[in-house]
Amino acid sequence: MCGITGWLSFDRDLRAEQDTVDAMTETMDCRGPDDRGTWISGPAALGHRRLAIIDLPGGRQPMTARTEKGSVVLVYSGETYNFTDLRHELAARGHRFTTQSDTEVVLRGYLEWGEAVADRLNGMYAFAVWDEPRQRLVMIRDRMGIKPFYYYETPDGVLFGSEPKAILANPLARRTVSLDGLRELFVMVKTPGQAVWDGMKEVEPGTVVTVDRDGLRRHVYWSLPTRPHDDGRDATVTHVRDLLDDIVRRQLVADVPRCVLLSGGLDSSALTGLAARRLAAKGERVRSFAVDFAGRTENFVADELRPTPDSPYAHDVARGARTRHQDIVLDSHALADQELRARVIRARDLPTGLGDLDTSLHLLFQAVREHSTVALSGESADEVFGGYRQFFDPEARTARTFPWLVRHKDHFGDGTSLLRPEVNAALDLTSFVRDSYDTAAAGVQRLDGESDFEYRMRVMSHLHLTRFVRVLLDRKDRASMAVGLEVRVPFCDHRLVEYVYNAPWSLKSFDGREKSLLREAAADVLPRSVYDRVKSPYPSTQDPKYAVALQEHGKDLLSRSGHPVFELVDRELLSAAVRVEAPQTTQAARTGLEHALDLALWIDMYAPGITLA
Repeated sequence: MCGITGWLSFDRDLRAEQDTVDAMTETMDCRGPDDRGTWISGPAALGHRRLAIIDLPGGRQPMTARTEKGSVVLVYSGETYNFTDLRHELAARGHRFTTQSDTEVVLRGYLEWGEAVADRLNGMYAFAVWDEPRQRLVMIRDRMGIKPFYYYETPDGVLFGSEPKAILANPLARRTVSLDGLRELFVMVKTPGQAVWDGMKEVEPGTVVTVDRDGLRRHVYWSLPTRPHDDGRDATVTHVRDLLDDIVRRQLVADVPRCVLLSGGLDSSALTGLAARRLAAKGERVRSFAVDFAGRTENFVADELRPTPDSPYAHDVARGARTRHQDIVLDSHALADQELRARVIRARDLPTGLGDLDTSLHLLFQAVREHSTVALSGESADEVFGGYRQFFDPEARTARTFPWLVRHKDHFGDGTSLLRPEVNAALDLTSFVRDSYDTAAAGVQRLDGESDFEYRMRVMSHLHLTRFVRVLLDRKDRASMAVGLEVRVPFCDHRLVEYVYNAPWSLKSFDGREKSLLREAAADVLPRSVYDRVKSPYPSTQDPKYAVALQEHGKDLLSRSGHPVFELVDRELLSAAVRVEAPQTTQAARTGLEHALDLALWIDMYAPGITLA
């Protein structure tokens, strides 16, 4: 796992721009604390920061292969889990390797198959190849969008990077944000290709972007396919288990300490059980980590969204799987710390507005990194197997909007509640969401003979896998890489995603519960308590001291009368929010406060030019 960046400029010799290339590269030192490197020749410059995972001495980048017609140079971020198989295939075709790294396999794969190498990769990756003989830059991103990848077109080429901050370090990139970008900050929907900053785009998942003197072209090499599913229940459960065994086997490969993130939910517990069994066969014990808040388990108050605390279930799994387990216990003071909130925003390059959900994740990863460099996470199982409550909500099933938004404000509040009325009017999020939904739903292919109900459930699944999971994957990548931790997401293996996506809803919920296929496929490695547990999302603190701390930060912001955030945030609404008695602070008010504070910190750090036109 690493950070990549680069600059292609056909009208200049970038050897004179070493300082700028260095500055772009150094913005990602957290993503790659182990090594750095740059490569510049004529119109092309590449930069790399490395987090060493496989072949620690041999995987340095940028990595170069010299051909008779010139050099082919690669900068690569991520992991290719089938690199050993590809290495054997390439060796049989005459390629000779000088390292044991997956990076060299990807480079040699490009020499053999060109951009079609993407079709052969199983993994999470974002990489760029400067093909000197063809005078072209090729940028490729993994199928599910696990690894981030951004680019910014210039008059004579392109800038690119793992994160916006790498691109923004180049003077050619403008730090401006208009309405389309702002809208992305207030809805839990990831518009494909949208990067918030004006002029900046994402390399979309499953896409190849090629830049040469004739301009920029995009080619989609993978999208979620619609296929008939002919397997019965038993065969489907067996195949899911076979896939999970193979995925976990591949994703446990590393030359550094690895662990699992264990919440006590079905997803992480299944991975923990499978990983523990795999490692036990080799005489090893897996490490597991869980997050908790001081006093939460003892003083837990159930609500509609979170009926049970996580810790008892995580401990049941740890005992059953014999993991080396550790709880990471956080307090409200740490969660509300403004410096921590600023680090989260710096990691995301954007004001997240997710409050303690993000700060606690950052602190969890920071603590895990003291012991492990690689962690397996249960992220995306809910999207793949149908785990969210909205999949069972009749209103969400039929609403003309993204299903997770139907009750989002009820559970998580409204980030726009403290914005000025004219800002909300300009954003017009109702129309934005409706138009985005219509576009997304129209792209879902229907299977011949599929019933109206099964097609509707297919649409819901497709939306979660292409519009919602990408929000969560980006969040997890940024939070983990900000502390130099590689988080792997086994449930995003495209083979599993394709297979389960095409299983009919009647199979995905054959026992009337969420994630029936996963529950049965992993039943033998789950304690009964987890097998029977109702889903509970990532925890949030219930401590009123957290709300008090937010209000104090809000008062500090109000004292800065000339702060430009008040071009977006309504001063009177903010003033009213900080006067409410903390125990009576609603989730909506808390969310509004968090968004206002994040916007202010973002403006302080990035000084974006914001336009509402």
